[in-house]
Amino acid sequence: MPLTSAPSELPEDEHDDLVFLEEPPAAEVPAASRPAWRVMIIDDDEDVHSTTTFALGNLDMQHRPLEFVHAYSAEEARTLLARETDLAVILLDVVMEQDDAGLHLVRYIRETLKLADVRIILRTGQPGYAPEIDAIRDFDINDYKTKSELTRIKLYTTVTAAIRSYEQIRAINASRRGLDQIVRAGTELMALHGMHNFAAGVLAQVARLLGQPADGLLCVKECPLHGVHELMVVARAGSFVHLDAVCLSVAHAPEVAAGLERALSERANIYENAHLLLYFPGKAGRDFAAYFKLARPIEDIELRLLDVFTSHVAVGLDNVELVTHLHNAAFYDQLSKLPNRTRLIEILDSVLDSPAREDATLSLVDLDHFAETNDALGHQFGDLLLLAVAERLKNRLDPELTVARIGGDIFCVLGSSSSVNPDTVLPLFDTPFSIDGQDVQLTATMGLVRLAEHDGSGADALKDADIALKRAKSMQRAGHFYFSRSMGVEIRERVRMMHALRNGFAKNELYVVYQPQIDIATRRPVGAEALLRWQTADGKFITPDRFIPIAEYSGLIIDIGEMVMRTAMRELVRLRELGYLDFTISINVSQVQFRHPFFLDILRNALEETKAPPEFVELEITESMAMEEPDLLIKMLSQVKQTGVSIAIDDFGTGFSSLSYLQRLQVDRLKIDRAFVTEITSSARGSSIAEMVCQLGRNLGLSIVAEGVEDERQAQILHAIGCPVAQGFLYARPMAAPALLEWLNQDTASAA
Repeated sequence: MPLTSAPSELPEDEHDDLVFLEEPPAAEVPAASRPAWRVMIIDDDEDVHSTTTFALGNLDMQHRPLEFVHAYSAEEARTLLARETDLAVILLDVVMEQDDAGLHLVRYIRETLKLADVRIILRTGQPGYAPEIDAIRDFDINDYKTKSELTRIKLYTTVTAAIRSYEQIRAINASRRGLDQIVRAGTELMALHGMHNFAAGVLAQVARLLGQPADGLLCVKECPLHGVHELMVVARAGSFVHLDAVCLSVAHAPEVAAGLERALSERANIYENAHLLLYFPGKAGRDFAAYFKLARPIEDIELRLLDVFTSHVAVGLDNVELVTHLHNAAFYDQLSKLPNRTRLIEILDSVLDSPAREDATLSLVDLDHFAETNDALGHQFGDLLLLAVAERLKNRLDPELTVARIGGDIFCVLGSSSSVNPDTVLPLFDTPFSIDGQDVQLTATMGLVRLAEHDGSGADALKDADIALKRAKSMQRAGHFYFSRSMGVEIRERVRMMHALRNGFAKNELYVVYQPQIDIATRRPVGAEALLRWQTADGKFITPDRFIPIAEYSGLIIDIGEMVMRTAMRELVRLRELGYLDFTISINVSQVQFRHPFFLDILRNALEETKAPPEFVELEITESMAMEEPDLLIKMLSQVKQTGVSIAIDDFGTGFSSLSYLQRLQVDRLKIDRAFVTEITSSARGSSIAEMVCQLGRNLGLSIVAEGVEDERQAQILHAIGCPVAQGFLYARPMAAPALLEWLNQDTASAA
């Protein structure tokens, strides 16, 4: 088709396609801080460029000015399009070098350059020429006009409509990308361990979401002392790095503190030109807020995405805080804040696996006659005295040493032999301790183990140190004793126990008992835990904590565990035949069992041969087992879950569970350890850990069961904090299968 110009004779009302009529200028809106809409004109007629620019150049569209990019041929347009960005509209001549040069260029824009957002308006100087309908549809052409019909008003209307369409498309795409990024951000944040790392990750993700540098801080409002609420810095980035771990009220940043207080007070996100305030509600009773400096103004879509982000992250932030509190409660002594026994064993294991063991000594420091002092002067005085001892050990010994409190009046010092020895530690007690204006003279006794001479785990080293401490106490107070290999009577006892256990299993001395699990609200039995017992031929009972470790150490736990599994499943089937259909059997599985290459086969065979319904079978694994090599366990648990059985984490709260791993483990229930159940009636804050476990379970969609419930008060508190199921002596002791059936029949009869 030949290139033609506009017709020389036009109807009178159409002459303004070349010479536009004067119109009143549009009201101007200040545009200093607003980016312009970029419009590309592609036409081989220079007059079209000039008249289009003249018609639109001084007008605002959607409250923003226009910026023009010019191309005078399809070839030049290809070159410009390869490097131009953020084009909103392309005004494109159909006929240029060739009759269909414009349509070829459209294909290049959409298919080769993958520019899907930019709006394309086709123009032609030949009224008789029009692109095919299929081309308009397939290449997403916004509009098609002949140049003769594009009056100034019509041109303005057409371009405005295209810009509105472009703006909406960009907003939709930005929302989609932003939501995808929020989901990815949540996943990445959940993999972070600890409150500080999680909070720092929140600042980084906000920066990524806005495409700006991370420059801000995240605070929590808490009440550390005397009931005074303070803003404490949890994480910081950019120009706020100097505010780490301080109270913001004394950090000489009053405008920041005021902004954060406002966000916390209004419980909302607040946007101002230079900064952004984000509010994160905390279900644990403490709210969080972030202050973020802005490098540029943010758009409405970004504000809406931030609202979604803060709601999404608030749950994770709250859960991480719960887990952090749980971690501190499980690994640190609540009085002295020193590492407790559990944490010390972890540190010992690490030292034993490193070259540091060659020059390391572990010592237990036991305060002499502390019980008498505590009884005479009161427990509060005794607590202050323990704090003073902890402070002296921590501050006067080598700072590289580990100081822990592992018992009532027993401290531990671990480190190099030159610093951990009686000549260094015991003289610290020569000076009296001043408590409430009263001087108290203390002495101490030490039991020590040279780790270079130790062949075992951290727990074994601690036991050896305790043996040495007992030997030192038997000899004299204010003395010391080093553990030696000749004192390893316990090791020989372990070997003797292993042989006895093997014989006892072969002679059917090991058997299964069942402890009912009760719905606290209705007092109805909902299941039972299968427990292993050992009674020797002479009638002596061996406690599980003595023989289970031996069974695991020897590998005998594989056969014993299979026996327990099959026995419990058969009992479940028998109870169902007798009408107890809504009843679950829980079976403990040790780490050695779980790691056995044939464990899955053992489980599947037991289910198949006993015909036990898997949905009423629950396997219990310990928390420490869940967090050791969690990636391997996640894969294994996924296969176990395919059998239909459910998974519970036993002794929950005694170890440190990463939130991200808890979610990935696909567990169904958390079991509150009996130690925390015992504590719920011992003090005003005794139920705090149990309550945190219940809260965490609700947040993660897991059910909860408490073990070791021995009195009605404990049951009432557990019910009040949201624990639905419990087991313990309050309801029933572990009993053999016939006794369990009789107990269930009595319960059914009494309910009737």
